[in-house]
Amino acid sequence: MYFTEHMLRRTIAIVFTLCIEFMTALPAFLPAVAVVPLAVSALILATRKSLHRPWRVFMPLSVLALIATLPGLWSGADTQATQVWSGWLVLTPLAGSVAVLVQFLGTVIGSFSSRYLEGEARQRTYAAALSGVLAAVQLLLLADHWLVLIAAWALIGVALQHLLCFYAERPFARLAAHKKRLADRAADVLLLAAALLAWSSVGSGSLTDLFATVSQHGADTALQLCALCLALAVILRTALLPVHGWLIQVMEAPTPVSALLHAGVVNLGGFILIRFAPLLDHAAAARWLLVALGLASAVLAGMVMLTRITIKVRLAWSTAAQMGFMVLECGLGMYTLAALHLIGHSLYKAHHFLSASSAVRETRLRMLHGVHGMHAAPLLAAPVLAAAILMALQLAHGAVAWPWWWTLLLALAWAPLLWLARGVSARTTATQIIAGMLMVAALGLAALLAHALPLGLHDAPNTAQGVVAVIGMAALYACLAMLQWHPHALAAWQRWSYAGFYVDEHYTRLALRLWPAQWTVAPTTTAPSPAAIWAVVSPQ
Repeated sequence: MYFTEHMLRRTIAIVFTLCIEFMTALPAFLPAVAVVPLAVSALILATRKSLHRPWRVFMPLSVLALIATLPGLWSGADTQATQVWSGWLVLTPLAGSVAVLVQFLGTVIGSFSSRYLEGEARQRTYAAALSGVLAAVQLLLLADHWLVLIAAWALIGVALQHLLCFYAERPFARLAAHKKRLADRAADVLLLAAALLAWSSVGSGSLTDLFATVSQHGADTALQLCALCLALAVILRTALLPVHGWLIQVMEAPTPVSALLHAGVVNLGGFILIRFAPLLDHAAAARWLLVALGLASAVLAGMVMLTRITIKVRLAWSTAAQMGFMVLECGLGMYTLAALHLIGHSLYKAHHFLSASSAVRETRLRMLHGVHGMHAAPLLAAPVLAAAILMALQLAHGAVAWPWWWTLLLALAWAPLLWLARGVSARTTATQIIAGMLMVAALGLAALLAHALPLGLHDAPNTAQGVVAVIGMAALYACLAMLQWHPHALAAWQRWSYAGFYVDEHYTRLALRLWPAQWTVAPTTTAPSPAAIWAVVSPQ
């Protein structure tokens, strides 16, 4: 036992020494070095079955990987991509920032998991899978070749399966993992098709060569089809409707897994779309597909979220809506704001999932104090006031950072910050108005400052698509406002919304028909009753 522990410490020390020497000698390669300690961590934890303290392996190597990613924050300050391994790996300014974000969150989630899972029997497997996910994410962020991209994204899905099924005795966790596996394999096929189409047109699997060809010659029919396949693959991986069900039902997994999913893994679809912005700018059909499905997911998931009571389930539906909005942003060509959205959503969801117990206590306290309805006038005036604040910020900025329809869309999204509750004092009302205006102004200022960041992104907005998006968001805002003002008028809609519009039920039947699986623990186990199935598979 002593020999095993001693050799393990020696191995970690050697990895530390080699990585630090490599960092000193080759600073441009630092972000790529982050993959090494994470891969070593996954290998040690997966093979050392006698290891009883897995977090003593994971935490130091995860911190080392975090340190290795830090130079990515400033290595791309000139907004140009840096070749790490020509034709295979490249560091873009956005990739460097996201790499630091994901590894920071992964380290925090690992520390949280060590306490959350204390006493659990399968911690070593969990830590190995977590290391594997983080290593594959770092590799995907640097991918400059179709083969690297496809392999890294597939490895993320494989490692994630072990986290989703951590409680293997829970049948609905196994069902959610099975549905995700089906969506992942379909996405893999679409990515392979996109790679073959791009390779046949460009003559190379390099993404840099692909973007250079598109910028010089535009997108031919093969590249148009490539963009469509890529968009569909991202939709499947990002858990947009109608394949969103696994993201909701994965609440059966430990809370840190939910934080990792919602803060670092699902968001990768948005990163891929931003990475392929040069191709999407020449593929109108793919962009319309992203706008249509992104808008539908944002609106429908937003409506469903309004009827939820369980904190984690509300957060899951919120993620589905936010992913729809992020895909919508990419389809509209607003890549800079999509990048800001990606970073902000990751931090927000990680914090809220890891502090879910505190959110439960706060919700109960609000219920004890009573829930007040909203005044009708602020519901109508809030979008106007939000739009006025955003236009004033743009005037003060001295330059138009985005088109007029995006101002309207942001005003509709942030208008609830300006709502006023009934039954409160005049002083409280004034405080709410001032606080709401300050929050809208702060969000607008953050959106303006995002355009000053050296991310190397170039927006390509489309007015026709923007108008469609504004109409869809206006419909969502109208339903939300009506629910606050006169909830009984939408009683029938609430029943459908609570059921998730029955979209996931149809997808579950289709998934089990196309790829049958034994998702119960054992054939002898008593099958759950229809009421139990409805309680877990249907929205909560």
